[in-house]
Amino acid sequence: MNQSEEMLERFLSLHPRKIDLSLGRTFDLLAKLGHPEQKLPPVLHVAGTNGKGSTVALMRAMLEAAGKSVHVYTSPHLVRFHERIRLGQKGRGRLVTEDELVDAFARCEKANDGASVTMFEITTCAALLLFSEHPADYLLLETGLGGRYDSTNVIDYPLATIITPISMDHPEFLGTTIAEIASAKAGIIKPGAPVFSAAQAEDALRELERDARRARAPMILAERDFTAREENGHLIFEDAQGLLDLPLPRLSGRHQIDNAALAIACLRQCVPDLTSAAIAQGLSHAEWPARLQSLTRGALMDLAPKGAELWLDGAHNEAGGRVLAEAMAQFEERQSRPLILLCGSLSTKDTAAFLSHFSGLAQELIALPIPGEHVARSAEEIAALAKAAQISARSTESVEAALQVLSTRSWPMAPRILICGSLYLAGAVLAANGTPPD
Repeated sequence: MNQSEEMLERFLSLHPRKIDLSLGRTFDLLAKLGHPEQKLPPVLHVAGTNGKGSTVALMRAMLEAAGKSVHVYTSPHLVRFHERIRLGQKGRGRLVTEDELVDAFARCEKANDGASVTMFEITTCAALLLFSEHPADYLLLETGLGGRYDSTNVIDYPLATIITPISMDHPEFLGTTIAEIASAKAGIIKPGAPVFSAAQAEDALRELERDARRARAPMILAERDFTAREENGHLIFEDAQGLLDLPLPRLSGRHQIDNAALAIACLRQCVPDLTSAAIAQGLSHAEWPARLQSLTRGALMDLAPKGAELWLDGAHNEAGGRVLAEAMAQFEERQSRPLILLCGSLSTKDTAAFLSHFSGLAQELIALPIPGEHVARSAEEIAALAKAAQISARSTESVEAALQVLSTRSWPMAPRILICGSLYLAGAVLAANGTPPD
């Protein structure tokens, strides 16, 4: 365990609850640190249920292609905490170093002086401290959970706010209806700052529009104010400024066209000198691990059946399952292969709803535990949920064991293997494969 990991363990003891949505403790610590949240580059603040990370990755790639330096804050991490904090520099940003992270943690710990604070709150303060001390052109700031009481929601004057698709997730914290969850997400909307929103369910849109009106914040809405479609292998984007003929996103899946459209709509209005060439280059180069990521090398790929496709995705809720199943169906249309799911899930997620979208699409599911996660469902429980969804299922003890089982079989056509169900599983897979995010 390195020093930053030891410090993160200490932070867990500062507040009895891992998640306790509030802004008071964050504001108190930021005040003790000299208000770094007031010394940041222009902020693009992103909330939503699905697609936040992909949208941020696309915006970062476009801005960096334009020669901008871009700070980025995302969560959760997959393998190392350092993935959450990317410091901008000309060309391509970099992950925070161990020394930088330890120093920021130490200053936050000293300023906090043992006061009650959650780990996400103190680490968000550390990130804002680092961002305030390193010059950059923009900061892409992703909420952790919700919006209104999320620790990132301390920016009074963002350049813009971005709302990705809203669906059911974290009902124990955000509410049991789409309207309640949307109200929480809408909390990042600030007076006068434009709001860029993906297409939303009617109940969600009503909440967003209400908060935007109250803040007198202009709202720019997908499918009303801008559109995007795939046409002859191109992405065709159109808004009030005109039409762009662009390459398809490097990120796989039809849903990435919608994420790309949201990113383009925002940057095209907020970054006046952004060229169509930079947008195109960003689309072609954007990376976001564990979101329909193709694993083509590594220890796990070596265990897979010869010629198999190996895909990794961290989607874990009902809407994520629907989008992921649609992507697999699209792959099937292009080239037919048996689809095998390797699935692990947390007990806090609606695994049955996630799996329901794969009925009739997946040939088999092999259920797995998630290493080190005490709230993970057992493999046997996941297998039972899959069978209830009319998917043939069995359980095993690990991804490695599942791949070895599949490799012993005779395949008329090499399978398409999708590892899915949890970002925590995805992180464990990347670590085991020897291909951590950079």
